[in-house]
Amino acid sequence: DDALGRYIVFCKNTFPSDTSLAGLKIVLDCANGATYKAAPIIFSELGAEIITIHNKPDGKNINANCGSQFTDDLIAKVKETNSHLGLAFDGDGDRLIAIDEKGQELTGDHILVICSKFAKEQKQDMGNAIVITPMSNFGMRVALREMGIKYIEAEVGDRNVLETMQKSGCFLGGEQSGHLIFLHHHTTGDGIISALQLLAVMQKSGKTLSELAQAMNVMPQKLVNVKVSRKPPIKDIPELCEAIHQAETQLADNGRVLIRYSGTEPLCRIMVEGPTEEITGQLTQSLSDTVTSLLS
Repeated sequence: DDALGRYIVFCKNTFPSDTSLAGLKIVLDCANGATYKAAPIIFSELGAEIITIHNKPDGKNINANCGSQFTDDLIAKVKETNSHLGLAFDGDGDRLIAIDEKGQELTGDHILVICSKFAKEQKQDMGNAIVITPMSNFGMRVALREMGIKYIEAEVGDRNVLETMQKSGCFLGGEQSGHLIFLHHHTTGDGIISALQLLAVMQKSGKTLSELAQAMNVMPQKLVNVKVSRKPPIKDIPELCEAIHQAETQLADNGRVLIRYSGTEPLCRIMVEGPTEEITGQLTQSLSDTVTSLLS
């Protein structure tokens, strides 16, 4: 019967005891889901002024055009109320996407960069590296390299991230989607705990969220799905391997190419990240045409 109270105490204990959220106005989007009751209590008890949206679950409206995957309402509310930031959770409460005071969206990549940069500056123990996935933006890799922070790449999926963290002795890892794991505090992704770690950095650094977000420049990313009739190993298709090689040569150290099959659908997923929207779009289209001609 006291599960809610126990959980609230557990979350609050991950926030620095010498810090509060006093002076912050925060908009919460609870996605009409798991965080609808606990999140407003936790952030208000730590001293923040809270405005909550999408916190009235009716059994059907969970994640319905709200939460971490649909942030338009949160962006509008942050701007309307002149709030310091917005926090978007998803229906089951394990993801976090943040909105800065200017209405810009910060993905899980941003949050990992911000938290790892602060941890390094404060000489906090992050373990051997931080763990990311193939979907992490190339700009994140650039930022981590420039800061001298090592990273290990795990397969997509928070379960794979956790397994890699445990095997390699890392305490921080996550995905672009907002699944973040702070292993010092929890063994799974928890949007509220992720938000508290981000807010701790804000309060201790005295910086706004938009200032902290400057630690990473997002590179243009293009993702397309091409229907295929078969799925031979990509390494066994010389024409496609040559097209990928040419694209990677053109990008050099300013981007990357990721091509893989969907595990459940007859699709080939093509992702390109590059220095400009134009180059990224051109290379994506070229690779898409190649895949279509060879595998449709």
